[in-house]
Order: sequence, then structure tokens, then C-alpha cells
Amino acid sequence: MTTSAAESARIEPMVRITGLHKEFGPLHFLKGIDLDVAPGEVCVLLGPSGSGKSTLLRCINQLETFEAGEVWVGGERVGYEHDPLPDGRLKRLSDKEIAAQRARVGMVFQRFNLFPHMTALGNVMEAPIKVSGLSKEEVKPLAMSLLERVGMADRADHYPAELSGGQQQRVAIARAMAMKPELMLFDEPTSALDPELVGEVLSVLKDLAREGMTMIVVTHEMGFAREVADHVVFMDDGVVVEAGSPDDVINHPKSERLQGFIDSVL
Repeated sequence: MTTSAAESARIEPMVRITGLHKEFGPLHFLKGIDLDVAPGEVCVLLGPSGSGKSTLLRCINQLETFEAGEVWVGGERVGYEHDPLPDGRLKRLSDKEIAAQRARVGMVFQRFNLFPHMTALGNVMEAPIKVSGLSKEEVKPLAMSLLERVGMADRADHYPAELSGGQQQRVAIARAMAMKPELMLFDEPTSALDPELVGEVLSVLKDLAREGMTMIVVTHEMGFAREVADHVVFMDDGVVVEAGSPDDVINHPKSERLQGFIDSVL
């Protein structure tokens, strides 16, 4: 939506994933994932539960380590020093360096995970104060502008228990944006919401897409994928089954597995 396919090919990807494998004991969750996401692109991940979509996001944001492959975000190798050691091995980054990388990536989960003892404003202000060492006076105008951006400025002084699920999720999005990330990851951001509240969260995501935010979104919302995605990826059993434009993947699936998934969702 922001770049043509030809232009994307000439641009260094914001996210580049090659040969990614993730195992949990005997279970092989990711089996050689390859994925590029261009700057400003919206990539939607589709697939049944257990297909590896959320695990992939967690590897990008270093909430999970991985057994093989590479993840690059904004030209930086995730989790490891840029260049291999003389023997070819990769040196793991320090906890501080990993935290600095993670701060470049915002993540919004299925459950809102807001701090219950803090107001909406306090939740949004927390990371810039604790992680970046900014003062409350410096952070408050930014936090209020982000709450305004997601339509929650009038609820700034409300605690999570006083907000609906859709309102909490919008605050969670503002909180993730407070660190000025280069990339936003959304792990089924509407799955925990009542149906009538889904639209207000999807509206915020659409606004972010129009503003050029690079996003990877795990969702079952086909309407959102058709309208907003530049790139749709269908995963099953830890592999990418099909990938392409929304029209190619959703309207003209090539595999029986994808056709069956679309039928079940719609």
C-alpha cells in the first residue's frame, strides 16, 4: 500500500528472516521460515492455532530464542553481533544490548497486560521513564499525544478496570508506541474482545498503516487483511504454505489447506 512490488525489491527490508527454526523440546514449531517485510509494509500472518504465528513474532522480539536461522530488524542482526567470530560462530549480545534492540520493536498482545495499579496515562509513560530515563515532565506530553492518537485522551486518568476491553487494547497500542518503535508486532490484538469492540481497535491499526508504520499482524480478521495488508502469509505446521498479495492469498488460494482455512474462518 505504500510501495509497489518493484520498489520493495530495491529497498532494504525492515524485517528479514531466513531459515528460522524454533523447537520446544521434541516439538518443532518453526521449520525454516523465510520472510521479508519492507519498510512501511503491513504483513498479515494467517493460519490455524498452533501454526507458529505467535512464536514467529516472539522470536522477532526476542521473547524466544531460536535454534537456527537469522532474524534482522532495521539492518541489525537480532540477538547476536553483526559479524560472525573467526570460527564462524555468532556471539550472543549482552542483556543490555538485547534490551536496546527490543526497544526498537513494539508489541501488542492478545491480552492487554496493562499495569492495573496505573492509569492509562501512567501505563503509557512507564517505559520511556524506566527504559529511556526520561523525566515525567518530558514524557507526559508524548503520552497524552499518543492517547489522543488512539482516541483515549479523555480516559487518561482511568485505571484499566474502568475501561472496556477495546479501550484497554487501544491504551496498550499507545504504550507500545511510546518507545517510538520502527516496527510494530500485533499478536491477535482483537481475539480477546467482544465482537462490537473489534472495530475500534482495527481502526487504530488502519490509522497506523496509513501513517506508514511497519507492522506484522497475526489476525483472523479477513476484512482487515483484505483492506490493509500489503502482504499476506499463510502458515501451517511451522511452515509458510502460501504468501502474496491479499487478492492472491485470500481470493485465489492455491492449496487445499489454505482454501479449507478460509472457508472455516469465513
